[in-house]
Amino acid sequence: MKILKSLQELREWRSAQQEVALVPTMGNLHDGHLQLVKSALQHCDNVVVSIFVNPMQFGPNEDLDSYPRTLDADCAALEKLGVSAVFTPTVSDVYPRGLEQQTKVSVPGISNILCGSSRPGHFEGVATIVCKLFNMVQPQVAVFGEKDYQQLQVIRLMTQDLSLPVEVIGVPTQREASGLALSSRNGYLTAEEKTQATALYKGLQDAKAGLERREDFEQIESQAVQQLGKAGFKVDYFSIRNANDLQPASKTDEKWVILAAAFLGKTRLIDNLQADNPAAT
Repeated sequence: MKILKSLQELREWRSAQQEVALVPTMGNLHDGHLQLVKSALQHCDNVVVSIFVNPMQFGPNEDLDSYPRTLDADCAALEKLGVSAVFTPTVSDVYPRGLEQQTKVSVPGISNILCGSSRPGHFEGVATIVCKLFNMVQPQVAVFGEKDYQQLQVIRLMTQDLSLPVEVIGVPTQREASGLALSSRNGYLTAEEKTQATALYKGLQDAKAGLERREDFEQIESQAVQQLGKAGFKVDYFSIRNANDLQPASKTDEKWVILAAAFLGKTRLIDNLQADNPAAT
């Protein structure tokens, strides 16, 4: 497995390859990330994993400095899976003119709702780094997790709008036995909070059951917010949306996605669950 520390090293390696699949990450890899790699390996023999904690997608009061960095352990796990290369650029490699002067990629509309409303500029940072990685690596396939559902839809739209020749693949959320979605930020939770955190997935499951019973959207959302509040969460949002464009749900939609973001202590957790419209099947 090659460790590619600069854009020049990446390009030299890439010039010798034919088809390549990319798995972009910020490191601190868990089983959810490794599942993305396994999926990528099903599509392409050559898989490159990028590990880059992207400062552009962090807000001024967020956890950029404290975000866990575990490069040696990450590389060891990736080598066991048969990854061809790991790309670990520096901030100066990625943003040579600095963040303020960097050309940015913005996906209108979808980037400013839900998590985008709570984290202004976040999805601009995501779209910019993913677009740059697509240009750097030139993959035929790129794999992302569905846990970050809004992020996945932003990337799909960006890829479509900019006519990028990359197939974007989403992989279902990986969960602990308790139902808690795997996340690098789960490490911030205390043992007690980790037990409490299972209420988030339970709330999504209850909401999905409500949709299957054809209950009112607003009623489902309101009940979920109340239950999460009782479980110790400070709810950012709990919302039922059209699964494609993330616009507010309609009874004519074929598929919905239930999205939630909530704080437990100082940790912000996100999760989602997709649901078919029973009236459309």
